[in-house]
Amino acid sequence: MSDSSRDTVEGAGWSAAERGTYRNLMPGRVEKLSWLNPRTLWAARNGVVASWFGDPTGRTRSRWVAQRAAAGAPADKVIRRTEADRFSFMVVGDTGEGDASQYAVVPGFLKVSEDTSFAVIASDVIYPVGSTDDYGTKFFRPYRDYPAPIYAVPGNHDWYEDLGGFMRVFCDDAPPPAPEPRSRTLSRAWWRALLWHRPRPADERRLADARKLRSAPGQQAVQPGPYWAIDAGPVRIVGIDTGLLGTIDAEQGAWLREVSQGPRPKILVTGSPLYVDGEHHPCAIEGGGTVDDIVRAPEHHYVAAIGGDIHNYQRYPVDVDGRTIQYVVSGGGGAFMHATHTIPRVSIANVTESDFRCYPLRGDSLAFYSRLYGRRLRMPRLFTISEAEGMAVVAERLGIPLTRTQGGPVRVTRRVRLIASLLGAGR
Repeated sequence: MSDSSRDTVEGAGWSAAERGTYRNLMPGRVEKLSWLNPRTLWAARNGVVASWFGDPTGRTRSRWVAQRAAAGAPADKVIRRTEADRFSFMVVGDTGEGDASQYAVVPGFLKVSEDTSFAVIASDVIYPVGSTDDYGTKFFRPYRDYPAPIYAVPGNHDWYEDLGGFMRVFCDDAPPPAPEPRSRTLSRAWWRALLWHRPRPADERRLADARKLRSAPGQQAVQPGPYWAIDAGPVRIVGIDTGLLGTIDAEQGAWLREVSQGPRPKILVTGSPLYVDGEHHPCAIEGGGTVDDIVRAPEHHYVAAIGGDIHNYQRYPVDVDGRTIQYVVSGGGGAFMHATHTIPRVSIANVTESDFRCYPLRGDSLAFYSRLYGRRLRMPRLFTISEAEGMAVVAERLGIPLTRTQGGPVRVTRRVRLIASLLGAGR
């Protein structure tokens, strides 16, 4: 049995890049996605626009769902599969950056997913704006060798072009519904329409060629819409669409309450995690109530709630009236890594540091970011700290035991404390 990240640095995988393996999967020319590029930020503006001038995604989603129902999608939005009582499936979130950060995890994904019945992508299938033209290099190519179906729930980035690419790929080539009529008065809706990033026309030949990469019969999957449920073996997996701002509309909320009924154990998959970075985000439902109210209700029999959006792994085993619900962040599937060293000492919903788990470990995260900023600032000797120093300073600042046993005592110097402070460790 190999070491885990809590045992050794090697077990964390930092020294096992296997560059040749994943680089052979990548296309010849890869455009590095930079989140510091003003053009990227401007294209991905719809989340900010929605927060300023009102979020239209509930109405747009309702039109998508009505259109799929008219095309024959099941009214209850349940996908019924024929798995045996014992089976496995993959959940991976925030996959679609399309560069080395995505392709580096594909070999591991394919290895771990051997013999799984299907996979689910939890949030942000395609960065930066969910464009149809990006599905070739960011979905079909990296997962061409995964032999089973892939389902998905959209994240906020998939909504930056009104979900058009997502619906085409996952929902039977659904054509876009008619847009809402534009307001003629100088209102919030008028400003929103003026600033909104509109979908671009898709390159149909490019999409057709991309589909050939996952064209085997066993790879096909058609969803009834952006939110759905899967009945597989003894479990029901419920996927919800949290749109641009991490909430759900009243129509979807009513469906969620209905599909959560019954004694079958359930797992929620959501674009926005309910527990993350030591905080509780219950996910509001338009008209009242929250998604977490539904998850916690004992008559609904939820055993886990898994969300993407944050690009790392976190787990909070929350005791709810004598039963444990696993709240998981699963966002390490293919985008840049979000730091874990900025997560404060965990004490929420009776979950403490001894129960909480994350990957990368906080000390490894701090060491990684120290090397990154050391290179960018051209001061590697000043900024770089080791994994052992990272573990020690995080333990000191949070007042917790060392997560990984060290080979000997580690001296936490003034420099190490300064770098940890500058990088936001142990706040």
